[in-house]
Amino acid sequence: MEILDILIIGAGPIGLNCAIEAQKNNLNYLIVEKGTIVNSLYNYPLYMRFFSTAEKLEIDEIPFISTAPKPGRQEALEYYQGIARQKDLNIHLYEKVLNVSKNNDVFEVETTQSKYTAKNVIIATGFYDIPNLMEVPGENLPKVKHYYTEPYPYTRQKIVVVGSSNSAVDAALETYRKGAEVTMIIRHSEISKSVKYWVKPDIDNRIAEGSIIAHFNSEILEVTENTVIFKDENNQTHEIENDFVLAMTGYLPDFDFLRNSGIELNGDCLHPFYNLETMETNISNLYLAGVVCGGKDTHLWFIENSRIHATIIINNILSK
Repeated sequence: MEILDILIIGAGPIGLNCAIEAQKNNLNYLIVEKGTIVNSLYNYPLYMRFFSTAEKLEIDEIPFISTAPKPGRQEALEYYQGIARQKDLNIHLYEKVLNVSKNNDVFEVETTQSKYTAKNVIIATGFYDIPNLMEVPGENLPKVKHYYTEPYPYTRQKIVVVGSSNSAVDAALETYRKGAEVTMIIRHSEISKSVKYWVKPDIDNRIAEGSIIAHFNSEILEVTENTVIFKDENNQTHEIENDFVLAMTGYLPDFDFLRNSGIELNGDCLHPFYNLETMETNISNLYLAGVVCGGKDTHLWFIENSRIHATIIINNILSK
């Protein structure tokens, strides 16, 4: 069986960047991706716009041309998938990695379709695949959605949006403007300070005028077929009529996969262990790249500040 120099798990922007750096240095590599190229971006809301400007999303110094100040989902898909085609990157799509183990100095990687061996493995899997569950009765009802794509299904419906970050605010504003009756249930005392600066005045004003109802310092207790039960800041319980719940409570890395790969997870936020100077984990020649490095702190790493991980990792591999 061929022994790869590098096997990269995940074909997101950072995984692609790692492959490009490996290709430049004549290293034998393969990307294995469980979905399509930049699969997480593909599953973003259809009309989402990035917080970052286009030049901060570029990889390999390839210009990202956008007609808007902040590029959107479709432009990003065109950009990153276009790079994969242009560079003819070696990628296996719709193939999920099941297990990574190390036998002496070689990694054995089992997928849904094959088995591979590699001297080095880079995990660049992001965090968009596993919802951060509310863990309340009724969360498994079909009316509860942990992913939001577009507002049209929610016209003339009673919507509860859970959360106060960018995804929650976008869902609340878009569904409201398509005719939904929107109530927000927010654990904190205010809309998140991380919300895009050009959007925050909009949500603040809609709440202030009563177009969108917001219950701060509140928490959902239960979801039923036709209602939502929550407690408010005074610990009083309320039950309101409801058709859909958009639980925009964030997403998590696949911690079980990281643990099973032998990576140490530390603290309440389950920060995976890695050396910031090399991106190498506690397992020699097993690296982390991109937003997966943040554990539960999913706001630590973005495309724009983790692009450098590719160069750091490949340089470390070459130094050995």
